[in-house]
Amino acid sequence: MNRVASKPTSPNVLWRRDLLLLALSSSLSTHFPSSGCLAAEDVRMTSLVDEINAYTYSYPVELPSKKFLFKWVESRKPERYSSAAPLSPDARLRIVSERVDIVDNLIISVSIGPPNVQFLKSKDKKTWAAKDVADSVLSDKSALRVTSSQRMSESSVLDAHASEIDGELYWYYEYLVRKSPTKSAQEANLYRHYVASTAEREGYLYSLSASTLSKEWTKMGPLLEQTVASFRLLPPTDNYVPPYKDPWRFW
Repeated sequence: MNRVASKPTSPNVLWRRDLLLLALSSSLSTHFPSSGCLAAEDVRMTSLVDEINAYTYSYPVELPSKKFLFKWVESRKPERYSSAAPLSPDARLRIVSERVDIVDNLIISVSIGPPNVQFLKSKDKKTWAAKDVADSVLSDKSALRVTSSQRMSESSVLDAHASEIDGELYWYYEYLVRKSPTKSAQEANLYRHYVASTAEREGYLYSLSASTLSKEWTKMGPLLEQTVASFRLLPPTDNYVPPYKDPWRFW
């Protein structure tokens, strides 16, 4: 796999907020995906295949050696882009499937949306930097009626890189979000820690993100990295519905 270095946000500058977030992050993994991070752990994974949107990924269901079972619930079944739940008021980025483990504070979701030309100006995806891809996705990932820059200020990208797998480019990134959706996370120093993978097809970005609370990252992070590393676009079948097809249709 070829690794493509990402561009820094600004030359030789590390913002104070990033230093704070790095300190708050319980563990920073700067090289993912990694197949050997849990070599000593017995992890049982299962696969999800979404033929509507033509992608697949694997997620953990059991740690047999610890007699630990995940409590996944499919909160959003795979659905076409036109009927999917929007992540922002302009409805550019939409969640096409999602599963959660409420007990263990885990979320895995797949979203689809067009590139944000503010960050990805070129139509040649081979020229895209991983940090720009991350910023493009995160700028649209907010339910608030705010600007793209304000949405981005909610998040801090810790690492970003690209890999070519079977001739397809995948951009990987890790970031923290300053707000937690769980009522149990009241402490000021708790954030959601995310890892994500994005690929482009037919003018749309397909992104898988997996997250947990920052205090759980040491335990759950390597498992989520495996999930993100397994994300692949699939050859479309007769069941595939491209995002641009029937945008008015809601069923």
